[in-house]
Amino acid sequence: MSGDLINLNKARKAKERAAHKAQADVNAVKFGRTKAERILEARRKTKADTTLSAMKFEDD
Repeated sequence: MSGDLINLNKARKAKERAAHKAQADVNAVKFGRTKAERILEARRKTKADTTLSAMKFEDD
């Protein structure tokens, strides 16, 4: 018996972490957006907010 001892709990947790990381990578590709898309959406939202606030009637 010249095999190395391993902590089974650490091995199990490392395997689970790897599986979760792989699933996260799949989800990032499937649902993620590029930086340019996020910036474009933020600019569109800002423009819509300013246009909407310019159209509001304020009661004095």
